[in-house]
Amino acid sequence: MAITLTNFTFLYMDANLKRLGDIVLGFGANVVTLLLILILTITRRNGRCNRRKSYIEKCLLYVTPALGACLSCVDLVLLVRTNRRREVILCFVPLSGFVMWIAVILSLKFACCACHVFTSQILCFWWIFRFLTDALHLNMIFTLQEICLIMLDIAFGISINVLRIKQAHPKIIPLEDPLIEDDDDQKRIEKNGSWWDLFTFGYIGSIMKHGSVKQLELENLLTLPPEMDPFTCCENLLRCWQLQECNNYSTPSLIWSIYGVYGWPYFRLGLLKVFNDCIGFAGPLLLNRLIKYLEKGSGSSVGYTLAISLGFISIFKSFLDTQYTFRLSKLKLKLRSSIMSVIYRKCLWVNTANRSGFSEGEIQTFMSVDADRIVNLCNSLHDLWSLPLQIGIALYLLYTQVKFAFLSGLAITILLIPVNKWISVLIASATEKMMKLKDERIRKTGELLTNIRTLKMYGWDNWFADWLKETRATEVTHLATRKYLDAWCVFFWATTPTLFSLCTFGLFALMGHQLDAATVFTCLALFNSLISPLNSFPWVINGLIDAFISTRRVSKFLCCLEHSRDFSIDSGFTSEDLAVCVEDASCTWSSNVEEDYNLTIKQVSLRVPKGSFVAVIGEVGSGKTSLLNSLLGEMRCVHGSILLNGSVAYVPQVPWLLSGTVRENILFGKPFDSKRYFETLSACALDVDISLMVGGDMACIGDKGLNLSGGQRARFALARAVYHGSDMYLLDDVLSAVDSQVGCWILQRALLGPLLNKKTRVMCTHNIQAISCADMIVVMDKGKVNWSGSVTDMPKSISPTFSLTNEFDMSSPNHLTKRKETLSIKEDGVDEISEAAADIVKLEERKEGRVEMMVYRNYAVFSGWFITIVILVSAVLMQGSRNGNDLWLSYWVDKTGKGVSHYSTSFYLMVLCIFCIINSILTLVRAFSFAFGGLKAAVHVHNALISKLINAPTQFFDQTPSGRILNRFSSDLYTIDDSLPFILNILLANFVGLLGIIVVLSYVQVLFLLLLLPFWYIYSKLQVFYRSTSRELRRLDSVSRSPIYASFTETLDGSSTIRAFKSEEHFVGRFIEHLTLYQRTSYSEIIASLWLSLRLQLLGSMIVLFVAVMAVLGSGGNFPISFGTPGLVGLALSYAAPLVSLLGSLLTSFTETEKEMVSVERVLQVMILILFLVCQPKLIAAQKSHS
Repeated sequence: MAITLTNFTFLYMDANLKRLGDIVLGFGANVVTLLLILILTITRRNGRCNRRKSYIEKCLLYVTPALGACLSCVDLVLLVRTNRRREVILCFVPLSGFVMWIAVILSLKFACCACHVFTSQILCFWWIFRFLTDALHLNMIFTLQEICLIMLDIAFGISINVLRIKQAHPKIIPLEDPLIEDDDDQKRIEKNGSWWDLFTFGYIGSIMKHGSVKQLELENLLTLPPEMDPFTCCENLLRCWQLQECNNYSTPSLIWSIYGVYGWPYFRLGLLKVFNDCIGFAGPLLLNRLIKYLEKGSGSSVGYTLAISLGFISIFKSFLDTQYTFRLSKLKLKLRSSIMSVIYRKCLWVNTANRSGFSEGEIQTFMSVDADRIVNLCNSLHDLWSLPLQIGIALYLLYTQVKFAFLSGLAITILLIPVNKWISVLIASATEKMMKLKDERIRKTGELLTNIRTLKMYGWDNWFADWLKETRATEVTHLATRKYLDAWCVFFWATTPTLFSLCTFGLFALMGHQLDAATVFTCLALFNSLISPLNSFPWVINGLIDAFISTRRVSKFLCCLEHSRDFSIDSGFTSEDLAVCVEDASCTWSSNVEEDYNLTIKQVSLRVPKGSFVAVIGEVGSGKTSLLNSLLGEMRCVHGSILLNGSVAYVPQVPWLLSGTVRENILFGKPFDSKRYFETLSACALDVDISLMVGGDMACIGDKGLNLSGGQRARFALARAVYHGSDMYLLDDVLSAVDSQVGCWILQRALLGPLLNKKTRVMCTHNIQAISCADMIVVMDKGKVNWSGSVTDMPKSISPTFSLTNEFDMSSPNHLTKRKETLSIKEDGVDEISEAAADIVKLEERKEGRVEMMVYRNYAVFSGWFITIVILVSAVLMQGSRNGNDLWLSYWVDKTGKGVSHYSTSFYLMVLCIFCIINSILTLVRAFSFAFGGLKAAVHVHNALISKLINAPTQFFDQTPSGRILNRFSSDLYTIDDSLPFILNILLANFVGLLGIIVVLSYVQVLFLLLLLPFWYIYSKLQVFYRSTSRELRRLDSVSRSPIYASFTETLDGSSTIRAFKSEEHFVGRFIEHLTLYQRTSYSEIIASLWLSLRLQLLGSMIVLFVAVMAVLGSGGNFPISFGTPGLVGLALSYAAPLVSLLGSLLTSFTETEKEMVSVERVLQVMILILFLVCQPKLIAAQKSHS
């Protein structure tokens, strides 16, 4: 009696649960939809649709709700007629559906904001989710009306989503395209964006729309949040560093400074990562419970709970992943900007003597390599504890499934770690040798480009090219070693999953346990989550070691003493009378850390009155330039004292110019004063030269004054000093680069003219005219002041050359003025600066749009068509063997689970072993064929490029800067050698992997084919939407990165000049502007990547949810289509789970391939340009002969 009552109670509870589920799923979904429509109609009542809908769209939007209302009404009538028990609750679902469809019709017909309501993100997303609730409801009440209503739901959901996508991609008509872009809307969205936009990165939508229809420009980029401002980041890190110095730390540590600024935000990110890692293991556990439920075939609602939970966990983890990545990326960008700014600032403030302990290449490495390594510390530190946590949890869960059998598969994986580590050491060794030869090859290429005209004149160009190819051949030998070692790494990595399944499940079966679907596919899911931490952990350790080494290197540089030229002395002189006071000073170029040093300036004592003109003379190497540098504080004063009274302007012997306009070089950060500016140009004999330039003083003078003569560069450097208006001028042989006429003009109008006649001028010179005009002469000899005094008092015993003060004729100023007007100051063989000379450097062409198919075809030709076909066939067969291995596992567990197996365990293991061997062989073929093809392409590209370059006419080298050509042989060729084959390999693996998953899912669940079409449509739209914008952002990233390193290199070359003018803050601000632009491109690129990643993960989560719900739906026997055995369903669920990451990886790898293919595009661009210039004279001659 008790048993009967209990059974009745359970049956009654189950019936009530079904009824409750019916109400929740059907009635609840309709009510939520109705509420969403009402809320959105109220909140978006001011919206207007900016696009006219087509006839088909109108039919779908209006006819579908009308049919839905009719069917709901019919369903309600039939239910009332057949409901004998008069249960009102059963009418809730069709009644709510009828009201909902009526609300849709009324909103579409009468609401002015209907377009904004039904294309909103929330409603579009909700309508996709409605299909899942309808499917669950269908399992409880399976009627023709319900099936038709679900099809209408699907049709309406697809319609509004397609309408939203079309509205997001408007076809811009040129006449309607605004002439001036207004970014206020985009900035307002960033600042006041809703929580939904913040979580889904919707605020980058305007940039994505812009990038999908036209070329992005720098002004279209996202603005940086206030906390990411590079100046603020630099000040925060600098404050912590200076705090350590103030606390008398013997050796301040950059690590502690970084911790002081970013420690607490980084700790908060660690808490988020713990939560994210733990949530990641909920998926395999829910998968295990769901497959066990399917094996039992229970008809309770627990299966739906598990299926929906599996989908929602995947969705929740998608948001967690992207938010963690977003916040970590922001922290890394802030850290990068602060480190780069602090390094740049230090380069400005440390003097030449203290900087002598570091080579220029080493300092550039601080900015490029070391800064990136320190930034990567953000990833490595969290991975240091996160990876062991993930490994520990995964191993424990594996033990709960297969006991100690998992140790066999784990042993294989762990044994491969030292093998991979050993291979990585060999790869590092080969890479080091390859990089040395690469540096040698680039050096030789630079020599070839520098002397190309001489080589062509003597006919040595082919011999030099052969010499260069020999170096390249040796480099390729080490490149081949690296490529084939990489192939072994790929082989071990790709065969690990099949080896694990063979060893683990084979041992588990041989131990006498029976395999079931839940155990097998839970273990596969856990092992997939285990592979990445096991393989990544050694690299995390290496990354930490590299990061700490880099922090020590940068800390050592930051500890250098900064420049100072204000020394206090106790000599009793009046500073108002003297401009320079040197008392028994001895100086060296050695840094403070060097105990042994050679004195360059020895026991010099010198006093220079204010307003005097001092000529420092002496033989070559006597110490004239060193004397000026000691006055500037660039040398280390080891004895005595040096004092300069007032501001300083400095003109070095080798003129230093910025790669900017003429005006920027002369102003040098000072405000523009038109009167003084034009007086300066006239005094330095530059007014005529500038008038002949295209663009006048706004003309760009090129890198280091590329299109200027030596005399012009010297006069521009002098004009900068004259315009600056300092109290003292230190001039290092400024007249040596100009001819006698121009030198006489500069001497009379600039050095002795009204602009400087009351200033203190100290000039190193061999010019006899200048020496005769000097108020004071200082004779240097072997680093000492041999004699000082006036020119009339100079003894003849010092130098008979300098005593001949009357053997030259100084032309009068009037005569020089006439000469200037008639001759226009011709110098250095330059008659005038023509338009061709002023604009001789052509701007580098920047491609727009996607990379053309011709580029891919050319790369395949470089690799060879046969090897390309071998790679494709082996990749497809490799994936097929892996899918066959998994299908055999599902067949095994289904047969043994039902107890109808006709074969022994040994037979199943043997077939599994055969699949594993075939997969291993095909993987090996694919890996080595890919290495061979990439190597062959690299060799052919270099040989073709160097051959074209040797045969190029001189016109090509006149129009193309050598740095641009060298960039093809360095950066672009390195990409073709290394990065491009690597990313192509990943792209191919992702593509065949996704193809295999789609085939298996379609085989297991036929209804997946219905989802495949809209799924592929949405995915293709997303990838087209993202690829165009991402490509443009990468090109902008390259454009914005170049000024940073160009500015840094310029600063290293001219740091002494910058310090002399005390323009450090101006150049720091200039660098911050470049860095801000670079940060904006990086920030926009990261947000765009996360925008795509989140949507792809949500798309994959929907597939997981669909597969899980369909599996439960089919297991109850209420659906006419069977969804396979538990083994096949488990296989489908285990395949659907990694689909999330595989979708993102496929698109990312495809986008990265396009980005890397830009290097091939750039190389082909140079080849085509050279071919055009070679053929141009022949074409012109042919046209003339025909005419």
